[in-house]
Amino acid sequence: MTIKYLESARKQFAAYKAMGEKSLARLSDEQLHWSYGEDCNSAAVIVKHMSGNMLSRWTDFLTTDGEKPWRKRDDEFVDDHAARTTVMQRWEDGWQCLFDALSIVTDNDLGKTIHIRGEQHTILDAVNRQIAHYSYHVGQLVVLAKMCNNGNWQSLSIPRNGSDAFNASMMGTHNAADAKISSTQL
Repeated sequence: MTIKYLESARKQFAAYKAMGEKSLARLSDEQLHWSYGEDCNSAAVIVKHMSGNMLSRWTDFLTTDGEKPWRKRDDEFVDDHAARTTVMQRWEDGWQCLFDALSIVTDNDLGKTIHIRGEQHTILDAVNRQIAHYSYHVGQLVVLAKMCNNGNWQSLSIPRNGSDAFNASMMGTHNAADAKISSTQL
């Protein structure tokens, strides 16, 4: 059996991107900049940070360190109260950079070494690191969207008390070994 890791990783990144977008779409322009407290980030700040991280990590990632000298990480955590269009453009720019970078890598490259903040990482380790990092922040976006829409939340996955119905619908179209949540259902 041939394992196509990068194909799987791209699907994971796409699923988290979709979940983040669904969460951001459920926030009003005002809620996009709301935070729970002084030490907490708004959705707009999380997007700004994710985009800064993606642009730094994935721009020329095979030949330059993933922490670019032009990145101003601390500034990413300051809410500049950007308009929704700017926030969403940051989101798209970051993800586009990531997907463009991954498009030039093959599974045969996974053992090659790249650098992040001077530390050596295999491409495999770097991709895993970023999947974990971005899923963490997308989870924060989901929680913020839930908090802002308290009492009016529509699940991004299987709704509460809906597991039996979901499983029955999945088992009716797939065999038990193949049952899974598709990225469009997240």
